[in-house]
Amino acid sequence: MLTTVIGAYPKPSYLEITDWFKSDGGTDTEYPTKYYINELKGLGNSAEKLFNRATKEIINDQIECGIDIITDGEVKRENYIHYHCRNLNGIDFNKLTKKTARTGNYSCYLPTITNKINSSKPFLTNDWHEAQKISKKPVKITIPGPLTISDTISNQYYSSDKKMNEDLSLSINVEILRLIEKGCKYIQIDEPLFARKPKEALDYGIENLERCFYGCGDKVEKIVHICCGYPDKLDAINYPKAPLKSYFEISKYLDDSTIDVVSIEDAHRHNDLKLLEIFKKTKVILGLIKIANSKIETVDEIDYRIKEALKFIDKNRLIAAPDCGLGHLSRNLAKIKLKNLVKAAKQN
Repeated sequence: MLTTVIGAYPKPSYLEITDWFKSDGGTDTEYPTKYYINELKGLGNSAEKLFNRATKEIINDQIECGIDIITDGEVKRENYIHYHCRNLNGIDFNKLTKKTARTGNYSCYLPTITNKINSSKPFLTNDWHEAQKISKKPVKITIPGPLTISDTISNQYYSSDKKMNEDLSLSINVEILRLIEKGCKYIQIDEPLFARKPKEALDYGIENLERCFYGCGDKVEKIVHICCGYPDKLDAINYPKAPLKSYFEISKYLDDSTIDVVSIEDAHRHNDLKLLEIFKKTKVILGLIKIANSKIETVDEIDYRIKEALKFIDKNRLIAAPDCGLGHLSRNLAKIKLKNLVKAAKQN
């Protein structure tokens, strides 16, 4: 059974830049983007060298653990959303507007859409190329999806959410086609808002998800990651999550779409595994280790959940993974969890 990671990985301490997972207030920080540019400037001429060093360490960790499809750990990103937005035209990072996000769960100051959104110069192609040079294993690149971006920026330009999301998907499509041209084989769109807003996902979200991959054909594995929400701090207990039924509401439509792989969480909150029967052709990345809890899942615990899942889906369509990005964890804890994940997966 194949294994992968979802995206983020613990940043080395020598990278003195904003880290969404470690900031004051955790992932619910009031200013998720305010300090990033000045911190980059503070790294000076050594910035690229430090990023490359960190990327190499993160990739080597994943290889050591035995992960099959790896990522660059999103090492350059202050968070998984705004790094991408900085490279789009129409979004002003000097104009921060207070907004309530994640279906009312917290408020923060966010960059503001002030003009039509469209693609700018290539940026993810370089990130992917630098990471892929390090490893013979395939490097998956991750990109925030239109619905999730639109929830995490302020809008002072578009009168229609649907049009805003359409323009975001077209801009993402440009970057995806650039990645494919360079040779990237695994591209993941992160759309946790599909779980929080299943109605919008069905109204226009899945259509825009497919639009992100227009023109790709079978040159790339088209992946969408949909998680349900995590605490702002490691080991926090009470925190808001998307409704458990959301997966059931959208899964048939995802299976009918052009998407190849759907990534869902299952460790922090177990699903009714009959959910997997809905996917007749689509592969499923199943979250099997918790990413915001320091308790280490044993190989036997992970193996048991895999075997339960295989009662409802073919073995060749199930991929083992963490629930989401690993940024909440220490590097050592992340490695222990990943090694147990791989051991369990290889038993199946």
